[in-house]
Amino acid sequence: MPSVDQFSYTFDNLTEITAGLLEGLGVHRFSIYVHDYGAPIGWRLAMDSSFEVTAIITQSGNAYMEGFAQPFWDDLFAYASSPGPDTEPGARAKLTSQTTRWQYENGVEDVSLVSPDGWNHDQHLLDRPGNDDVQLALFRDYPTNVDGYPALQEYFRSSRVPLLAVWGEGDEIFAPDGARAFARDLPDAEIHLLPTTGHFALETHVSAVSGYIHGFLGRLAA
Repeated sequence: MPSVDQFSYTFDNLTEITAGLLEGLGVHRFSIYVHDYGAPIGWRLAMDSSFEVTAIITQSGNAYMEGFAQPFWDDLFAYASSPGPDTEPGARAKLTSQTTRWQYENGVEDVSLVSPDGWNHDQHLLDRPGNDDVQLALFRDYPTNVDGYPALQEYFRSSRVPLLAVWGEGDEIFAPDGARAFARDLPDAEIHLLPTTGHFALETHVSAVSGYIHGFLGRLAA
């Protein structure tokens, strides 16, 4: 993890690194599975003419304004639009252990199904020296993803790329309306909302999610 003085943490640059890896591996045609911060990277790759994305699976991978759940995003957009001492505390609050655990448990009916290994491992990585500056830089850059939504939605309409959206209905970070919105530009999109789970739906519903994925990709292969 280079420091912010050594690397410019933007979603464009993260995409460039990912594209470089794919180029190095000789991978140019693929399906993608996007989630949360991975979605803006996946969207950029999908719109890159160097690659051919044959199908998209999105699990809380947002592409529409309807998906931004409040109040979670209020502090982040306030900081991104006006970084400074008045808005930074709200952004830093997203990096605490309490918030990390909440991200795993929000919208989950039976939290005993969620292993603490996930949020403890994430928090260990978040707490690395200098990582707070990295995360703040990405918060400040996040509006570039929103600015790209019109072009992304035009890509959906023009490409008619097969898309499966499988989402935790209780997600309080990317709300289920974000999943429903894909049907506006991709009328054939398969959209499934999973009750009793939230943002990290795989923690509680891995069998259901994998079942939808197997069916979706199997029908495409057929």
